Amino acid sequence: MNLLFAETLAQYEQQLSGARGFSPNTLKAYRSDISELLVFAQSRGIQNPAEISIDLLRDYLWALSETGLAKSTLARKSAAFRSFTAWLHKSQVLEVDPGLRLRTPKQNKALPTVVSRESLAQVFESLELKATSDNPQGIRDLLIFELLYATGARVSELVGLNLEDIDYGRSLLRVLGKGSKVRMVPFGKPAAEALDSWIRKGRPQLESEQSHSALLLNSRGKRVGVRQVYGLVAACLESTPTGATGPHSLRHSAATHLLDGGADLRSVQELLGHASLGTTQIYTHVSIERLKDGYKNAHPRA
Repeated sequence: MNLLFAETLAQYEQQLSGARGFSPNTLKAYRSDISELLVFAQSRGIQNPAEISIDLLRDYLWALSETGLAKSTLARKSAAFRSFTAWLHKSQVLEVDPGLRLRTPKQNKALPTVVSRESLAQVFESLELKATSDNPQGIRDLLIFELLYATGARVSELVGLNLEDIDYGRSLLRVLGKGSKVRMVPFGKPAAEALDSWIRKGRPQLESEQSHSALLLNSRGKRVGVRQVYGLVAACLESTPTGATGPHSLRHSAATHLLDGGADLRSVQELLGHASLGTTQIYTHVSIERLKDGYKNAHPRA
C-alpha cells in the first residue's frame, strides 16, 4: 500500500475510533475491509483515494463474491465501503460519494437454529453432574449455559459482565449491548442457583489479582474470553439433533421458547436488545414452522 493510502487509512481509523456505536469487533472488521479495498485499488493502477469510484467498488465486490464469501460478509464489507466513501466525501477528498450508489447484496433469510427443550434438558443435566464443589470450572460452565439460555444474551455481553452488574434481589442482570446501550434482563431460579453456587464456591477458587470485578473467570483467574465460551457451547451442543455449534443457538432457543410459551413479541425484543422489532419477528417464523411440523406429524388429516 502506498504512503498516501496508508495515511488516509490511518486518518479513517482515527475517525472510526472516535465514533459512537461501533463494537471493537466491528471496528476491527472495518479497518481490515478498507485496507483490503485500498490494496485492490492499487492493483488496478489507482494511487489516490480521490480516484475511488463506484466502478471500483462494484468490481471489488464482484471479485469477492467469486471467492464464495457469504452474503452476510459481503453485506458487511459493503457497509464498510459506504462508511469510508462517506467520510472521504465529507473530508472533501471525493467530490461525490460513490458509496451512495452501492447496493447491499441481499442476504438469505435462513431461519435460526433452535435447540429443543428436551436436548437442552439433557445438556443441563450433564453440566450439573460436573458442577461439584471441587470443580470450579464445572460450576462456571453450568452458569454460562444457564445465563445464556435464561437471558438470551450475546456471548460478548456475557463475558463482559461484572459482579456489580448483578441485582440479586430482583434477579436482574445489567447488560452492555450493541451501541453501548444498557438494558436490564431477568433470569430465573435455575440461573439464580447456579450464580449463587459460582459466587460462593466456584469463583473464590479461581480468583486472583487479575480478576478485578469480572464475573466469569478462566483457570488463570482472568476474565473468560469469547472463544472459550464458544468452545464450551460447541462441545456441549454438537451431540444434539440440531448440531448447533455456538452460543447464538442458545439466544435463538431462548427467544423461540419464550414465544412458544406465549411471551409478548415486544418483551422478547427488549430482552434480546434488538433495536428493531423486525429483527425479533424472525422468531415468530420459527415458532410457526415448528407448529406446522408438529401439525404434520400429529394431526390425522394433515
